[in-house]
Amino acid sequence: METNEILVFAMLVSFIAVLFTGVPVAWALAGVSIAFSFIAVYGSNWFGWDTFFLNDFRIFGVFVQRFWGQMSNWILVALPMFIFMGLMLERSGVTEKLMQNFVKLFGRFRGGLALAVVLIGILLAASTGIVGASVVLLALLSLPIMIQHGYNKGFAAGVVCSAGTLGILIPPSIMLIIMADQMSVSVGNLFMGALLPGLLLGCLYIVFIIGAAFLFRGLAPAPKNLPPVTGRLVFDTLLAVVPPLLLIMAVLGSIFFGIATPTEASGVGAFGATLLAALNGRLNWSVLKDVGMKTTLTTAFIFGIFLGATMFAVVMRQLGGDQFITDQLRALPFGPSGVVLTILFIAFMAGFFLDWLEISLIMLPLVAPVVVLLGFDQIWFIVLFAVVLQTSFLTPPVGFSLFYLRGVAPPEVTIRNIYLGVLPFVGLQMLAVLLVFMFPQIVLWLPSQML
Repeated sequence: METNEILVFAMLVSFIAVLFTGVPVAWALAGVSIAFSFIAVYGSNWFGWDTFFLNDFRIFGVFVQRFWGQMSNWILVALPMFIFMGLMLERSGVTEKLMQNFVKLFGRFRGGLALAVVLIGILLAASTGIVGASVVLLALLSLPIMIQHGYNKGFAAGVVCSAGTLGILIPPSIMLIIMADQMSVSVGNLFMGALLPGLLLGCLYIVFIIGAAFLFRGLAPAPKNLPPVTGRLVFDTLLAVVPPLLLIMAVLGSIFFGIATPTEASGVGAFGATLLAALNGRLNWSVLKDVGMKTTLTTAFIFGIFLGATMFAVVMRQLGGDQFITDQLRALPFGPSGVVLTILFIAFMAGFFLDWLEISLIMLPLVAPVVVLLGFDQIWFIVLFAVVLQTSFLTPPVGFSLFYLRGVAPPEVTIRNIYLGVLPFVGLQMLAVLLVFMFPQIVLWLPSQML
């Protein structure tokens, strides 16, 4: 193994080792990058290592250039706007109205409460894209009701976690915006490509809930003493659905039909969510300040990891890491499809220990060019990769949705209930990955039609 390859391997292992010490991801990325810059520089000077231009400290100037490029990228302006939209919609009271009416309408059926949670989760996903906010909100609104009506605790927890996590895949998704920036592809094309897989996953959840509720009658029993279905109830339910649907149409419709760029549409979404909060009487200075503070903190966290990942990528590429990864993957004796499946398996396993953001910023830019060289469509692979990364929210020990839920769940819902409850939904996500892998048109059909 050549010197550069040893350094690439050592750099990857060092990053993982530092993460396990509890150091924040942004600091781990930046610290490992600086450390290996010094190692490469002094190794070049003292031992004559072949490390490209890492024979002096010009690489730190490259860091600054890349930072400027990241901060001046107009695509990333959409991030804080979509975060603001999701947080403001959470405070607008729209979801509470949806839950009240959906419970009255669907709750009378076996598994109906869980079905209502998934339907609301799909609407939240298409209008917020903030997983933490969706999981917490759904847990607070629905988990006590399901437990009160005799639902299995693990099943109820699994439904809430999986439904709340749909926001990371169904547009407008923060993950897709970051992936589009990293891979220099159209955000609109990624949004269009991910829409049908996201809805497919929601439909798989619905089919599973209905089937499980009827096969195992004690899992999700039908509530008693609910008022009868009336025309007024149906009308109120449809009326509650209208605001989020209008917001979805304003944001995604303007992108899909070329009326606005994703950055412009994010501004429309932020304004629309603020307007909904005002119309529901929920908008005041305290709410605006709280949403603004949380938006700033979340954006700063993401950009901190962005900058650390930029440093990591610069050093890795200058050490020949991209070529090393390409050579290793192309040497696999599995054929093109086998290489893609191997990459997806590695991403799935990484999701047990890393967040989707680190995997998107570090792993995706290294493996996606290899997949394109093998003859696969880039949009298809990125969306397929995104479906796999969605499982990282549900897989222990660092599944963020599990921790979001545990923080607000009633005391009787244990961490064991949550872990067992999400397992069937992780299996459904793997089924969705298989379907998207076998039928690429699930991803490619809508972008081709819109173009």
